[in-house]
Amino acid sequence: MSQGNVFDGEREEWRRILHEGTPHWVKPEGEELVLGDGRRVEEASASYLPPCDPTKILCVHLNYPSRAIEFGAKIGKTPTYFQKPTTAMNAHRGHLHRPADCQYLNYEGEIAAIVGKPMRNVAPEETWSYLAGFAPANDVGCHDYRDTDSGGMTRVKGMDGFCPVGPGLVCGVDVRESTLRTWINGEVVQEGKVDEMTFGIDYMLADLCRHITLLPGDVVLTGTPANSRPMTLGDVVEVEVSGLGKLSNTVAEIPAPAHDIGHQPTDTPAVRGVALGPASLSDEERETYRKRR
Repeated sequence: MSQGNVFDGEREEWRRILHEGTPHWVKPEGEELVLGDGRRVEEASASYLPPCDPTKILCVHLNYPSRAIEFGAKIGKTPTYFQKPTTAMNAHRGHLHRPADCQYLNYEGEIAAIVGKPMRNVAPEETWSYLAGFAPANDVGCHDYRDTDSGGMTRVKGMDGFCPVGPGLVCGVDVRESTLRTWINGEVVQEGKVDEMTFGIDYMLADLCRHITLLPGDVVLTGTPANSRPMTLGDVVEVEVSGLGKLSNTVAEIPAPAHDIGHQPTDTPAVRGVALGPASLSDEERETYRKRR
């Protein structure tokens, strides 16, 4: 990747796949992926890995005005954040697993900013030279746990595989001019331009690294526009970012946890208000939802 500004130079993309049992960095070339040793793999048959190995995944709570309007919320003067465990990492064409006892598995198309070198106390205008690149991402959430983990999102957003990123890591594209779209089974369900963000990517990176050292491979998810909704089993969800590519995943089911312990999935106005949007609630439910926020 470029050692200068992440926008400098020609578009460059690196992907990572599992080939013959070994991870490989590859470059896309038409319908093929080219390994470093010169071998070629058909892209359609490739088994993808995430294009980074983060030590942390940091996510902004609310950044697109369209989503704030949808929920009748106000975006604060400064952003707030939450974390996903690194075990949430997933890849292009990976499955998004909904536990059998849950029903509200939502997509949230986002852009992942991926760190390229250690960042600490970096000014906003200098952050671009610390990035390895960008990738489409999906901030998947299981809102059945919203009643217990609404602020920290520990289980809502942190279950295994709930952070697919890819297909690859891209530099040489000015993502500030990009548009984000989320597709479900071929239909656009979310759309937002990067320049609609309340807090720029450079602002968020500089804000976070005031006190937290961001390390190579770390992921910062930069927010989702309106219309996050639950996915159903078998859905193909795609997150497309102009200039970066299109991330694709399929929804599947896994068994419910084996042990009946701790907070169980719930179906309340507070849960449905987030998963389905406040407009889905009755007037009485909307008042309950408002009080729980």
